[in-house]
Amino acid sequence: MRPIVYWDSDVFLARINEDKSSAEMTGCNDVWAMCEKGLLHIVTSTLTTAEVIFKKGTLKLDPSKRQSVSNFFRQDFISQKPLTREIAELARDVVWDSNILPKDAVHVATCAFYQIRSLHSFDGNLVGKGKIIVNGFEITVSNPKAAIQGELTYENPEKR
Repeated sequence: MRPIVYWDSDVFLARINEDKSSAEMTGCNDVWAMCEKGLLHIVTSTLTTAEVIFKKGTLKLDPSKRQSVSNFFRQDFISQKPLTREIAELARDVVWDSNILPKDAVHVATCAFYQIRSLHSFDGNLVGKGKIIVNGFEITVSNPKAAIQGELTYENPEKR
């Protein structure tokens, strides 16, 4: 089993647009390289597919990138988890309990539902929290970085 991390849409946007600082992109690229070597797996919500096209506060991606974005999410080291009613209800609780915006709460709830302990983001509000606890499950939020062994969660084949 490979260790897994969760990426929200901000990290995917950074990877697509390469629009972060050199230090931030280094962390992002290090994680990507680990994935390409089969050492790590990225999980995200299906919401990310739509969110990367036009995320609040960013420019809408040019339609000429349609195929490359589609191919991007088809990497075999990326799994997209569906936004189910159960996850949406958990996200609602995250909004109430942790004062997190709804779309961000979907990412946090997906992370908690699939018991992924490490959430990578460039969202200052999320990263600023450091740790988020959802129903007793602790999630560490940070900018992308090659993970330290103790921070990794391993794939749970029962929740695929």
